[in-house]
Amino acid sequence: MNWPYEWQIGWRYTRAGRAGRRNGFISFISFVSMLGIALGVAALIIVLSVMNGFQKEVTDRMLSVVAHIELIDAQGNALADWRATADQARKNTAVVAAAPFIAMQSLIARGDEMRGAVVRGILPADEANITPLAAQLKDGVLAQLQPGAWNIVLGVELARTLRVRTGDTVTLVAPGGQVTPAGTVPRLKSFNVVGTFEAGHFEYDSGLALIHLDDAARLYRLDGATGVQLKLADLHQARAVAQQLSTQLPPGLLVRDWTRTNRNWFDAVQLEKRLMFIILTLIVAVAAFNLVSTLVMTVTDKRADIAILRTLGASPRSVMGIFVVQGAASGVIGTLSGVAFGLLVAVNIGTLVPAVERLLGMAFLPGSVYLISRMPSDPRLSDVMPIALISLALAFVATLYPSWRASRVKPAEALRYE
Repeated sequence: MNWPYEWQIGWRYTRAGRAGRRNGFISFISFVSMLGIALGVAALIIVLSVMNGFQKEVTDRMLSVVAHIELIDAQGNALADWRATADQARKNTAVVAAAPFIAMQSLIARGDEMRGAVVRGILPADEANITPLAAQLKDGVLAQLQPGAWNIVLGVELARTLRVRTGDTVTLVAPGGQVTPAGTVPRLKSFNVVGTFEAGHFEYDSGLALIHLDDAARLYRLDGATGVQLKLADLHQARAVAQQLSTQLPPGLLVRDWTRTNRNWFDAVQLEKRLMFIILTLIVAVAAFNLVSTLVMTVTDKRADIAILRTLGASPRSVMGIFVVQGAASGVIGTLSGVAFGLLVAVNIGTLVPAVERLLGMAFLPGSVYLISRMPSDPRLSDVMPIALISLALAFVATLYPSWRASRVKPAEALRYE
C-alpha cells in the first residue's frame, strides 16, 4: 500500500462513529481524548502567559526605581572620583546615562515607630536620566531635595507605616556611632518629609527613602559616592554590557546588572515557571495517553478490516501506519485547537477576567491586597512552540503500541469467526 491510502484510511477511522453503537462509543472516546489534549495545551499557554505577564509587570515596576547597572567599589569603599568612573562607563556605546548614588541601610524613626530602610542619596537632575520614577518626580517632590535643606522623600508604604505626611519630621539614625566622652552614641539627624513616591513594588515602597547626595555624604561621612548608576539603551543587554564593562573599567570595581541585583526574585520566578510547566505537561501527557485506550479499542473493533487489508497485500508496516495516522490526527487536532483557544484567551484575558469578575460579583486581585489589580498576560512564542511540539510528540508516542499491536494481527485468526 502507498502512504496516501494509509492517510485516507487512518483519517476515515478518526471520523468513524456513525455506523453503530460500538463505533459511536469509540468515536466519543476519541473526541474526549482530543478535547483533553486541547484543554491541557490551552491551560499551559494561559498559565505561562499570565506568569509572563506578572513577571513583566513586576520587572517594569522594579526598573522604575533601580538602574540597569551599578558600579560599586569591591571593598565597599566610597568612589572618591565618581565622575571619572562615570566618564569611563559612558565610553561604552550601550550606556546612555550615568549618575552617582549613595546607598546605606539606616533606621527612620517617628515617635514610637521605627523602621529600617535603604536611604539613597541622589542628584535629582542626574537621577531623572536613570530611572522613570525619578523622571516622573523630577519637577515635583525631587526638586525639593536641595543640598543642606535636609529634606527626604519616603516610599508611600514606609510613610504609612511611620504615620507621617508631607511636612512632618522624621529622625534618621545612621549606622556607626559617634564617639563622645560619654561613650559611643548613635548619629541622629532630623529630616523634613517633602513628599512620597509610589513605585508599585512593595519592597521599594516600604523600604526606600531618597535624600540629596550632598546631605547623604555629610550624614554618612563619605568623601564621594558609593557607586555609579548606568542606564542602557537596551535593558535586556544588561548582563552582556556588564561583562564588557568589567573588562573595560579599572580593577577593583564591582559591576552588577539589574538581573543579578534581584537574582533571588528572578530565580524564584523561573523555578515556578519550570514547575508549572512540568505539572501542566503531565496533564497533557494524561490526555495524550488516553489515545492508547482509544486506539486499542479501535484495533479490537477493526480486526476484520485489518485482516482483509492484509489479504489484499497490505504489509504490517502499512497497517501500523494507518493507526499511527489515526492517533497522530487526533493529537494534531487537539494540539492546534488547544493552541488556538489558549492564545485566544491569553490575548483577551484583560477583557475576559473583568467580565467574569462582574458576573461573579468578586475581584480576583483586590487592589487593597495585591499590588496588581488586573490580570496581566504576555504570551510568547518561546513558550507556545515547545508546548505544541511536546504535545505532538506525546500524542505520537501514544500511538506506537496500539499501532504495533494492529500490525501483529493474523488474518486467519481474525477472520475465523467472521
